[in-house]
Amino acid sequence: MGGQENYLSFIYYLPIGTSLISAAFLVLLLKGALKKDWPAHITWWAIGVFFYGLGTTLESCITLLGNTPELNRWWYWAGAILGGYPLATGSVYLIFKNRKTAHLLTGMSLALVIFASVAIFLTPLEAAKVDPIRPSGDILSWQWIRLLTPFINIYAVIFLIGTAIYSSINFSKSYKKSISLKSSNPHPREQKLLLSRAWGTSLIAFGALLPGIGGSLTKTHDLPEALYIGEFIGIIFIWIGHAMCTEKQATV
Repeated sequence: MGGQENYLSFIYYLPIGTSLISAAFLVLLLKGALKKDWPAHITWWAIGVFFYGLGTTLESCITLLGNTPELNRWWYWAGAILGGYPLATGSVYLIFKNRKTAHLLTGMSLALVIFASVAIFLTPLEAAKVDPIRPSGDILSWQWIRLLTPFINIYAVIFLIGTAIYSSINFSKSYKKSISLKSSNPHPREQKLLLSRAWGTSLIAFGALLPGIGGSLTKTHDLPEALYIGEFIGIIFIWIGHAMCTEKQATV
């Protein structure tokens, strides 16, 4: 029992590491956005990493300081509502060159996000359901709010994970095509870039999937520890994938 308790205790402190990694990643994204005059996709990614880190920072506060109904409220907002949505919106602006399409998708989805956010901050909280060290959405009196999160999460899956997988497949095909050409073969650095982006986008997709898996286990089996692990490993893979996808500036 002592070993298991120590193991669980370690997992509860994982969000602190996740918050620190998110903060460093956020600084990198902000520097990149500043250099490029704040393009929409990088700006949204920066917002996404900020809320990713905010959610894990609130988890850290709950671990270190103890849980409260208000910490739960803010944690649910940052994690369940804004955990993946801004990152997905960044992918929307990257994928859709037609800004009208990107603006339309963002406007429609943002309306739901704003509605859910307002509801979260208006709902009464059931203090009796607060766990001393583990956050949970059970404390929301208006449990119908939790029915909105799957729609936001599906949007994130489609435009964050889905587009990353699609891009990875396309980069892989381009790489295989480039090495099969008998003439006019691209420069080796161009091949390296294609391969790097194929791997990078696949790592982003995998990293973005992990918090979702952890969140699902938290809902179905009351295992917030799975969420903490998924968030920690997920942000690492997303950062590595992003670095591989932006390798062009350094190699070409």
